Amino acid sequence: MSTMEKRPPTILGAIAGDVIGSVYEWQNVRSTDFPLFTDRTDFTDDTVLTVAVADAILNKKEFGRTIWEYGRMHRNRGYGGMFIRWLQERNPRPYGSYGNGSAMRVSPVGFACSTMEEVLDMSRWSAEVTHNHPEGIKGAQATAAAVFMARNNSPKKDIRDFLATRFDYDLDFTLESIRPHYEFNVTCQGSVPQAIVAFLESSDYEDAVRLAISIGGDSDTIACIAGGIAAAYYKHIPEEITEPVLDRLPPEFIDLIEQFDEAYSSP
Repeated sequence: MSTMEKRPPTILGAIAGDVIGSVYEWQNVRSTDFPLFTDRTDFTDDTVLTVAVADAILNKKEFGRTIWEYGRMHRNRGYGGMFIRWLQERNPRPYGSYGNGSAMRVSPVGFACSTMEEVLDMSRWSAEVTHNHPEGIKGAQATAAAVFMARNNSPKKDIRDFLATRFDYDLDFTLESIRPHYEFNVTCQGSVPQAIVAFLESSDYEDAVRLAISIGGDSDTIACIAGGIAAAYYKHIPEEITEPVLDRLPPEFIDLIEQFDEAYSSP
């Protein structure tokens, strides 16, 4: 993995957040003090579909067909019920979801686009093949926009202000204030702002993932979203995180990550 280590990370940020959060989705922790890896740590649907979106961008494939194919190739990874039914269709159609699945898979868009207009268009296209509800599209757009701004060295204040204004997200809270009572929520509107604030409060990549998991809820997805933004902003993931994550991924995922890094990692 020497070539990967020489470049700032791209989609590995979201993937590592998912992998680390995988064991905490159904066994929530309310602290930043927890093991990053256990013998049950593994990748989930967040990783599968992030790789699918990256593959579609990299190889100019249709988002819907590529997501459908990856979901069918990698079954039993924690997909939601509506998405599972979508995978069973031969000609699947969007199903009006506002779940956070659109946001968890969208980080490749923030790395691949060169303008904010492109980011907003492509993130909408990636979302609406399944999540064509306005909140589902908004969650994907906000996440991709955050990755794009972070990648291009925007200050955190500018990222916060843009997301709050453009998407009407309330980001004026602290994780400490919501941690005691935050409940499991798989909607974009109930988890994307929390993931963004985890990034905003963080001091480095690992801290962002720990903060995201520390509020409980849909831990793998919140950490996936926060991790994608944090990797774009800090441009570094410690080797003690990358190596255990890569050890848990199929070789074809690692190959795709390397190809995507080569194409879209900032110098």
